Amino acid sequence: MTIIEQDRIRALVPHAGAMCLLQRVLSWDATGMVCDTLSHLDPEHPLRHGGALAGLHLIEYCAQAIALHRGLVAEAAGETAPPGWLVAVRDFKLQVERLDDLPGPITITARELLYYEGGTQYELGAEAGGRPLGGGRISVVRVPQ
Repeated sequence: MTIIEQDRIRALVPHAGAMCLLQRVLSWDATGMVCDTLSHLDPEHPLRHGGALAGLHLIEYCAQAIALHRGLVAEAAGETAPPGWLVAVRDFKLQVERLDDLPGPITITARELLYYEGGTQYELGAEAGGRPLGGGRISVVRVPQ
């Protein structure tokens, strides 16, 4: 499978400009995806506060991985993914306090656990250089039309 770069990612997710945090899809299929990014190293990162990027922001990276995977699945079916709201974060364990001091790419693995007409639930994990950063489950529901 061909690596998907950020230009195509920007067309698939609702996040614009610097808030599109993911930079590459390394692999994906109907049930999950592996993607990575170096955006945590950007000194102008939109989520930095006091020069630091908190580990808690890993949840946003994971939520964007869900949006990206749903966008890829919808695109493959000739459709557009509907907008969604993040409604629950469960059993999410952070193993780092900061993201900005990680030297290499953050790799996120997303696996869809449940999909139904009204939403989805994923299990997600992140690592950098073989070091676990955190992960858990995130649920998203479709925005009512």
